[in-house]
Amino acid sequence: MTDRSEPDSGVLDGRLDEASERLDDRKAAILRAIVEQYVDSAQPVGSQTITQTTDLGVSAATVRNEMSVLERDGYITQPHTSAGRIPTDRGYRYFVDHLAGAGQLPAPERRRIAEFFTTATLAMDELLFETSQLLARVTTHAALVVGPQTDAGPVRGGSLVLLQPRILLVVVVLSNGSVEKETLIFDDDLDETDIAVAGARLAQRIGGQRLADVGGAIVEGPDAAETLVTRSIDALRAHVRLRHTDPLYVGGASRLAAEQEAFATTSAARLIELLEHHAALATLMRELLGPGLTVRIGSENARPDLLECSLVLAPYLVEGELAGTVGVLGPTRMDYRTAQAAVATVSRRLGRQLSR
Repeated sequence: MTDRSEPDSGVLDGRLDEASERLDDRKAAILRAIVEQYVDSAQPVGSQTITQTTDLGVSAATVRNEMSVLERDGYITQPHTSAGRIPTDRGYRYFVDHLAGAGQLPAPERRRIAEFFTTATLAMDELLFETSQLLARVTTHAALVVGPQTDAGPVRGGSLVLLQPRILLVVVVLSNGSVEKETLIFDDDLDETDIAVAGARLAQRIGGQRLADVGGAIVEGPDAAETLVTRSIDALRAHVRLRHTDPLYVGGASRLAAEQEAFATTSAARLIELLEHHAALATLMRELLGPGLTVRIGSENARPDLLECSLVLAPYLVEGELAGTVGVLGPTRMDYRTAQAAVATVSRRLGRQLSR
């Protein structure tokens, strides 16, 4: 069983059943060359190019014969007569599953990620947003970070803060690092002694529980402090009901417009619109996420607007528990090695940062 505490870049979800059969070494080498050169140049790859850039030790005619077999079996296709070949979704899938390897980010990108998490002293919302921006810069694709649900982690602490004579702030800190706040307004001035007593009771009652599980107050007596505790717990429960969603942070959405040429029928504007529907996209990411690094390629995505896109996703854990998801969205003509390495590294570092 995969250890979810360390997303493994070699553990992938979303494989095509048809791609489970192994290609022989020559066909695999040719497919690898086609994928790598097409990702790099965006131009169909011909047999002459493959013989000149690889050391297969065979003629261009032999390469053409092997390409014909790969095309017949659905790994590559010819976009138009007399052109070279480009990978199909099945070809990309085989490359990801069998040929890409674990991959490693270039040293400058590794340093950029390390420096970011070493120096970051941000509140969780800001940290998750800036993490999405970082991942977009590293991969040059749109980046997605799903934050922890409001009720995902147990309460680490709670307090009451008097803002004005009749305005009370309820503050709850969760074990996943998120801070939830609710403001209460009263008809009469509040007593600071009552607030201190109520704050202690509140912290004791909700500590270690999930917000969704916090029950009504246990009445210790009809005193003013108990009234404050009751109002605070009721406000927290209402807060959870209203915000029971997965917060989503998007970085580099405009990069989809720059990648428009990689889409034959998909509109970049439609993809950007999808990124604006945070609840739907966060739900989709949660449904697609596997136990480790997940790669969904083109037709493996059920949504019509993602049929020319690939998603690379990984979970991040806080104190050993699944907290959220990190991922990138781009065209199927994606540098999968870099995308997988970046997503795996960022998800691991984010989980460590939030577990401190």
